[in-house]
Amino acid sequence: MAVTLAEEIMLLSLDDESGAAKERQSAAWAVAGGILLDLVLAGRVSVDGGRLRVTDATPTEVPLLDERLGQLAAWCAKKGRAPKVTEWLTKDHTKAVKATTVSLCERGLVREEQHRVLGLFPVTRYPEADGSVERDLRARLRTALHEGPTHHARTTGLLALIHGAKLHHLAFPDMPRKEVASRLEEITAGQWAAEGVRRAIRDMQAAMLAVTAATIVTVTS
Repeated sequence: MAVTLAEEIMLLSLDDESGAAKERQSAAWAVAGGILLDLVLAGRVSVDGGRLRVTDATPTEVPLLDERLGQLAAWCAKKGRAPKVTEWLTKDHTKAVKATTVSLCERGLVREEQHRVLGLFPVTRYPEADGSVERDLRARLRTALHEGPTHHARTTGLLALIHGAKLHHLAFPDMPRKEVASRLEEITAGQWAAEGVRRAIRDMQAAMLAVTAATIVTVTS
């Protein structure tokens, strides 16, 4: 079974040795956005005008995606309207991260470890168990960064999520952030996918910028 976009983002955000999450809050928005984008690419969800709709509730046969699809469909039905992307990301990002790390553990890509900070406070870490998938992922992202959009919409879509959540340093730690951001802006602005997918990406990027900005204001106020 192919690794999902959410799982790829989680792999980029988890420290290989300690298993600690880096840029935790921004990565959480991107993980939730990755699940949405996979559902868009699978024809199950549409995103337009900053609002999302479940267009097909048929299971994708990918457990991580189907669990979130069921939750989203039930929530939309309860709302009685097409909710804003920002509403769903705010509601689901923590649950999406938990579900995604569980999926990575089940795949054998990370392992769960329990620790105590200062000998008192329990924390869970997810160090790397199998690094082959992340190595291939990083190589694919570097190729796309240098060569531009590929015929694989998922790879360019992943770069768009990374750019929208400002996770440039996680994906390209050895490159200047401004250089990466400028290149990703150029790549993701191109004609790399169907208009509906690109519109969905733009809406999700705007939503991630909005929720990230709101988080920063809350933390600093």
